[in-house]
Amino acid sequence: MLKRFLSEVGAYFLLLSKSIKRPQKMSVFGKLLLREINDLGVNSFGLVLFTSIFVGAVVAIQMFNNFSASSIPIPKAFIGYATKAVLILEFAPTIISVILAGKVGSYIASSIGTMRVTEQIDALDIMGVNSPNFLIMPKILASIIFNPLLIAISIFIGLWGGYLAGLATGNWSRADYITGVQIYMPQHFIWYAFFKTVVFAFLIATIPAYFGYNVKGGSLEVGRASTQAVVWTIVAIIIMNLILTQMFLS
Repeated sequence: MLKRFLSEVGAYFLLLSKSIKRPQKMSVFGKLLLREINDLGVNSFGLVLFTSIFVGAVVAIQMFNNFSASSIPIPKAFIGYATKAVLILEFAPTIISVILAGKVGSYIASSIGTMRVTEQIDALDIMGVNSPNFLIMPKILASIIFNPLLIAISIFIGLWGGYLAGLATGNWSRADYITGVQIYMPQHFIWYAFFKTVVFAFLIATIPAYFGYNVKGGSLEVGRASTQAVVWTIVAIIIMNLILTQMFLS
C-alpha cells in the first residue's frame, strides 16, 4: 500500500516536470489559456456567488447568537469583525476551494481522461507535441490567475450576505455591522488567505489532471478517475491547509 502510494506520488511529480515547461507555440497557448479561464473560472462564478452570500449570512447569525449567549457583554460591532475574520481566514480560501475541487476537478479529470481513452493524447505524442504541457499547463495558470479573484469576490459577497442578514432579522444595526467590518485586521492574515488560495488552485488543477492523464480503460474508468481525483484533491487541500496554518499563523 505504501509502495503504491509513493509510486503514485513520484509519477505525479514526473508529470509535473513535463507539464511546467515553456510552451512550444505561445499563440496556441494563449488561446488555450483564455479557454481554460472561461471553463474553470468564469463558469464557477455563479456557484461561488450563491454559496458565499448564504454562508456569510449564516456566519453572521451564528456570531450574533454566540455573542448574545456570552456572560460577558460583547459589542455588536464585533459581529461584523468576526464574520470578516471567518470569511478571510477559512471560509473563502478553504471551503470555496473544496467546492471548486468538486466542480473543476471532476471536469479536468473527465476531459483529460476522455482524451486518453479516445487516444487523442497518443495522437499528440506521435505528432511530437508535449501533451502534458499542452493539456495541463493552461489549466494550472488559469486556476492560479482566476481562483484568487473568485476568493476576493467570495469574501465581498459573504460580507454582504451578513449585512443582508442583519437587515432581515433586525438583530444588529447596519452601522454596527459596517463598523465591525472596518475594524483593523493584520495585513498578513489577508496575504495568508490569498497565498493558500494559490496553493489550493495549483492542487485543484494538477491532481485531477494527473488522474485523468493516467486513465486506463474506457468510459467507466474515466468516471472512477474523476471520483478519485476529487477525493484526493480535497484530502490534499485539507492537509495543506493545516500545514500552511501552522507555518504562517502559529
